[in-house]
Amino acid sequence: MISRLRKLALLAALMLLLVAGCMIGPDFKLPQVKVSQQWMESGEPNVLATPPRYRDWWDTFSDPVLTRIIQTAYAQNLTLRAAGVRVLEARAQLGIAIGEFYPQQQEITSSISYNRIPASIPYNIVNNRYWSDSVGAQAAWELDLWGKFRRGVESADDAFLASVAQYDDVLVTLTADVASDYVTMRAEQTELAIARENVKRQKEVLQVANDRFTGGVTSQLDVYQAQNVLGATEATIPQLTIQIAQMKNAMSALIGSPPGTIDGLLGSSTEIPAAPESVAVGIPADLLRRRPDIRAAELEAASQCSQIGVAKADLLPALSLVGSVATVASNTGHNTLTDLFTSASLEFSAGPSISWNILNYGQITNNVRLQDAKFQELLVNYQNAVLSAQADVENALSLYIESRKQTAYLEQSVEAAAGAMRISLIQYKEGTTIFTAVLLAEENLLEAEDNYTLARANIPLGLINTYRALGGGWEIREGHDFVPAETQSQMAKRTNWGRLLNPELLQPSAPGLPAASDRGPLVRPPE
Repeated sequence: MISRLRKLALLAALMLLLVAGCMIGPDFKLPQVKVSQQWMESGEPNVLATPPRYRDWWDTFSDPVLTRIIQTAYAQNLTLRAAGVRVLEARAQLGIAIGEFYPQQQEITSSISYNRIPASIPYNIVNNRYWSDSVGAQAAWELDLWGKFRRGVESADDAFLASVAQYDDVLVTLTADVASDYVTMRAEQTELAIARENVKRQKEVLQVANDRFTGGVTSQLDVYQAQNVLGATEATIPQLTIQIAQMKNAMSALIGSPPGTIDGLLGSSTEIPAAPESVAVGIPADLLRRRPDIRAAELEAASQCSQIGVAKADLLPALSLVGSVATVASNTGHNTLTDLFTSASLEFSAGPSISWNILNYGQITNNVRLQDAKFQELLVNYQNAVLSAQADVENALSLYIESRKQTAYLEQSVEAAAGAMRISLIQYKEGTTIFTAVLLAEENLLEAEDNYTLARANIPLGLINTYRALGGGWEIREGHDFVPAETQSQMAKRTNWGRLLNPELLQPSAPGLPAASDRGPLVRPPE
């Protein structure tokens, strides 16, 4: 009997060697994508083709408050924490896929029962009531003949890496959102200061108009017009105050704190962060390696490509090795329950088993088509992500460059409007001009100052959007945990996570991941 088992094991080993290299389904290849050779703004003196500084791009603003808020958001943002937990979910799914390489069914059984045989059935026994007990084990191992399980691991591996890229994308969005909200809030604070300054100026104009009316020099029309302009300007103050409060609340949410907590980080300054004179953007092809959303789109497509092979494997026969061993005893006749541990009570079976769903080809074939259609959709999504990324960079660079030009013009506009306001008020006091000229000068000055403030804010906003579009900022998570220590502690108390809560998830030596030399680059060149 032992000789037969050895022959069976040898036969199974030979079959494994014969089919070890068989992998059903297509290997993943990136589709061709259209990538510009250079940026449209590459001829601008403010745009440099040198490799950009991605990691801590917010340091270019030299604003310690902004840096402190971004660091707080990275440590406390709840959306980022959820993305970190999804990385752990994907890593656990990879572990499940790897487990398919081992016997899929493994079971140890033990039982003891009291039995009664119907008296109407003529059994040749003295008593139709007896006890029986048994102990046994059984296993079934489907061999990976066609690469079904290997494709499953490929799919789960790429899905895991895609979850890391999606985490990075959330981090890129988070840092850019914090910086954008911060700049917008500083611009609104500047507009509020401008509105208050204009209220003071317009009150002085109202007083002049009222004095001239009281002195009988002009009619009350000038007073009403001055009050109208003053009231309209005063009404902007509550609106700006609301906008500032809303922006602070949005920033509080980004740092994972209740409304009002952001005030402790903002300090007393209200200055709009100053952007550097130039920005390094590299070349468009860098986006394929830098932007996390592009990497995620590629890895999602690669993961789905492997699912085609998993589905195709169901079209072919499945070979399994099945075995069981048990001991069974009863107290019938001269037997006792203790015979369970004697050789006479031993029973076993072992051998190969083949299953083939030959009558379900319609369902299986349509499932293959379904997986292929999903794969094609993800390929299109990847191509679209590459094109959208280039458009994002172009739009951001345009905002950054043109806002600089606009600011220079609007600065002159503010100076001219302030001069017109000053001269028109002097002339009105002297009676050499009508009050309408003063009102027009007031409105022009307020509008010019607001436009100038918005243009100044658009410069850093354009730069922030540029770094967002280039996929900068995610590097700050390298070497750090995907979930904070307190969350790790909570999860570890509920479940044994082993080493999966550590940053080594990203290392080639992490459990279940092949070596870096085996995988090749995450972003594969188009073929």
